[in-house]
Amino acid sequence: MTARPMAFGKKACRIEREPEQLLAEFIDDLISQANTDFEETVNRVLAKNRELYRRLG
Repeated sequence: MTARPMAFGKKACRIEREPEQLLAEFIDDLISQANTDFEETVNRVLAKNRELYRRLG
């Protein structure tokens, strides 16, 4: 086992989690953050498009 997985395992033990459980929690958090960023970007683009079509109309 290399140093990085060992360090991750130690951190997981410190907060009383299995490494797999902690990794799953990190992934869930990452996915939810990415989804929020995506939704914000989509809303910003749609707002700009509404303004553009309003000006053109």
